[in-house]
Amino acid sequence: MSTPHTAPAAGSLVLDAEALYRELLRGVRSLQTASTRLVGVASGGAWLAERLQQDLGLPGVPGVLSSALHRDDFAQRGLASSAQTTLPFDVNGADILVLDDVLYTGRTLRAVLNELFDYGRPASVRLAVLVDRGGRQLPVQADFAAARIALPASRSLALARDAAGAFQFQVQEV
Repeated sequence: MSTPHTAPAAGSLVLDAEALYRELLRGVRSLQTASTRLVGVASGGAWLAERLQQDLGLPGVPGVLSSALHRDDFAQRGLASSAQTTLPFDVNGADILVLDDVLYTGRTLRAVLNELFDYGRPASVRLAVLVDRGGRQLPVQADFAAARIALPASRSLALARDAAGAFQFQVQEV
């Protein structure tokens, strides 16, 4: 894992998403067992899971978890236009590695865990993220984070990908 650092002023945060992806790939290899199933949180985590599935040479397609139906702010947000949950395997007894781009408050993760358990009872669930930005509101911790950064609550950090599939980060004022 890389060392924590503080983000500079708006628009000047420089995080090499491709370098962090390579670190995530290394971390996922260390967490993976022969029976591990990859599941990405829509949308950035799903992109990571898709690319990891390919780079690790795993058969099939990874799962996708949507937080839309279990969010605690559902009344304000409604149904997001993000991907729907698809789990192309039996969740019961599975060793699941959930992937997400950015871990912040833990609220999205709580929602996707509720969604996951709607489909069955896994043997284990672990979490790997590209960036842990702190600011937890719930007792959630990643088993692996490629980077840990400090970012003010007034900014959001999200993964984007270009037409060729290369990753980059977007930092915005909220």
